[in-house]
Amino acid sequence: MIVLGIVLAVAVVIGIWVISAYNGFVRMRNKGEEAFSAMDVSLKKRYDLIPNLVETVKGYAKHERETLEAVIAARNQAAGATTAEARIESDAALTSTLKSLFAVAESYPELKANQNFMDLQNQLSRIEEEIAGARRYYNGVVTKYNTMTEVFPGSIIAGMFNFARKPLYEVNSEAERESVTVSF
Repeated sequence: MIVLGIVLAVAVVIGIWVISAYNGFVRMRNKGEEAFSAMDVSLKKRYDLIPNLVETVKGYAKHERETLEAVIAARNQAAGATTAEARIESDAALTSTLKSLFAVAESYPELKANQNFMDLQNQLSRIEEEIAGARRYYNGVVTKYNTMTEVFPGSIIAGMFNFARKPLYEVNSEAERESVTVSF
């Protein structure tokens, strides 16, 4: 009778631990999705602003068509990404093409003096700060979630219920890590 009571008590403790661990994974997964969604809102603002910025630059930099088309293509690709991995990759390409756009703008002093361009550039800077903050938050949540999926004994629950690692939002190429150089 005592052995049965001990076995039952151990089973109850293990059951409570499994339920608690499972709920912890669900909470962290949902926080990760919420963090990605918050970042997505800022990215959407950026995607909406880019065509206006390109149109403003177009008027001054007619022979820079290739750069402008690359920015629009990267924007469309990023806006159309459907998975977190695709969004992260395409957003990195967009960030790189935006650097090229601002390098082109540096070559046109009259464009830099244009109030509309300056307003758009300031709006984009604010949005980029929002995106950076959202990326930090997302990466923090995902790091906690990924740690939970990998450390013992949480890894057992993660494996049982298919809680898989999530991708971090990080710089993917050396070109993105480099500063844009502007020469006249």
